[in-house]
Amino acid sequence: MSDSLVIIPTYNEKENIEKIIRKVFSLDYDFELLIIDDGSPDGTANIVKELQDEFPALHLEERAGKLGLGTAYIHGFKWALKRGYEYIFEMDADFSHNPKDLIKLHDACVNGADLAIGSRYVKGVNVVNWPMGRVLMSYFASMYVRFITGITIQDATAGFKCYRRQVLEIIPMDKIKFVGYAFQIEMKFTAIKYGFNVVEVPIIFTDRTEGTSKMSTRIFREAFLGVIQMKVNSWFRNYSR
Repeated sequence: MSDSLVIIPTYNEKENIEKIIRKVFSLDYDFELLIIDDGSPDGTANIVKELQDEFPALHLEERAGKLGLGTAYIHGFKWALKRGYEYIFEMDADFSHNPKDLIKLHDACVNGADLAIGSRYVKGVNVVNWPMGRVLMSYFASMYVRFITGITIQDATAGFKCYRRQVLEIIPMDKIKFVGYAFQIEMKFTAIKYGFNVVEVPIIFTDRTEGTSKMSTRIFREAFLGVIQMKVNSWFRNYSR
């Protein structure tokens, strides 16, 4: 059994799922892979099941309905902690995150990071195939998060990450409130408040070429308002370990 688990939430990713699975298992490192599928009507989970005989380190958790990115990851975190993984990763299914960068994130945690973030903005703006409006929205969203919260993370909304298990053992999952992209901000903010060593690792982010983006106005609004709520709530919480 590997000490490293990559968690990929899916909803309607039939165009990408087999390719991303094969790419992760082709890497020069022994990763295991957990797909958490939220009842994809396009048959994403069935594709995963067909590949499980070929890849014994491929795991699948199916959930009834589209329950949100944050709850999918928390489900995966709990699954991973029960099974003793030391390094637990978040990654998208659509190749916007290069699977080869999993090794860079793993190495960062082996070398002292408690949470390693695959960062689009820590060294300039490293985004490919996004329209300029989307780039600006994402970049200024991170500026907004830094302004409100006081954290120094350049890519506050990044969803490509590696946690050491201790981080996920300490953070109380039942107090993580957000389910969309605000979840990514909340997890970073909470890890920093608990005093963990958070490191940004430069990556190149490439927009999906197949499948459909899950970004929506509702998700953006949750993130915008949620940052203020999260900061206010932090004044009344004890972050001692």
